[in-house]
Amino acid sequence: MLMTEWSEAMVTGSYGQLLLTVFALVMFFEYGVTCLELLELRVPAQVALGTHAALSCRWALGPADVLYSVKWYKDGKEFFRQVPRDHEPRRKFPLPGVDVEQSDSSGSSLVLSATTSETAGRYRCEVSGEGPLFPTVSGHADLDIVILPEHGPVLSGLRSRYRLGDRVQVNCTSGRSRPSNSLSWYINGEPAPTTAVMPSIHRTFAGLETTTRLLDFILTEQHFKSNGLKVKCLATIAAIYWRSNEESALLEKEKISNKLTLFTPETNTRADRVHSNLAELLTSSATSVVILLLAVFCIRLC
Repeated sequence: MLMTEWSEAMVTGSYGQLLLTVFALVMFFEYGVTCLELLELRVPAQVALGTHAALSCRWALGPADVLYSVKWYKDGKEFFRQVPRDHEPRRKFPLPGVDVEQSDSSGSSLVLSATTSETAGRYRCEVSGEGPLFPTVSGHADLDIVILPEHGPVLSGLRSRYRLGDRVQVNCTSGRSRPSNSLSWYINGEPAPTTAVMPSIHRTFAGLETTTRLLDFILTEQHFKSNGLKVKCLATIAAIYWRSNEESALLEKEKISNKLTLFTPETNTRADRVHSNLAELLTSSATSVVILLLAVFCIRLC
């Protein structure tokens, strides 16, 4: 009876399947080889509210492996399943905040429709091979929903003109967001020194945060290499948001000019008047002597 069953198993191909199973067990226990391997899981760490989210999962099957199923979970609850040999290969399960808009033929890539705050959570991809072992591999990653600001950073406090030695104090305030913005300062296109940038101040309004950061420094000769002063504030949130605002001011360099004062001697002093009167007197006396001599000469001739 046993020989008959064994022969039937060999004929029907069960013996080959049995050998394959034994081989797989030996490889697993002896060398730790499972064949099925998860190569990559891509879940975006941050996604802007109202935008789409793309998820992907890559795996590798061994020579003797056959794919059985691909399943996707959020916070431990299944929302998508792909079973190629099932009568209904693709199935979606309702879950708040999770709506699969697109999927490829293998179930390895999904696109979630417009995200909501409930879309945030931990996502897991689980890949299983066919029996009798049903090897399974999985990986998980967290996704967070970001509420972006409605406007870019706003600057305040910059004057229109500055001189050497003046103190510059400018505030940068971000729009409301979740999580908060990270603010960075630049002076004339270069990152501001840490000594000139004050710690950020965060304020919360209705679950959203604003960030304010002060730029405070003294103008030196280094800042006067160009005709104007430019300060820029850059607001960022992770790798999905960059907005900046830049303002300019004129630099007035104080010029020290040596004015040459020409000295003109004072005229019409008392001494000058004496000399002038004496000269006039001498001139008039000489004239009188000449006239007198001419008169005496004329008398003698007569």
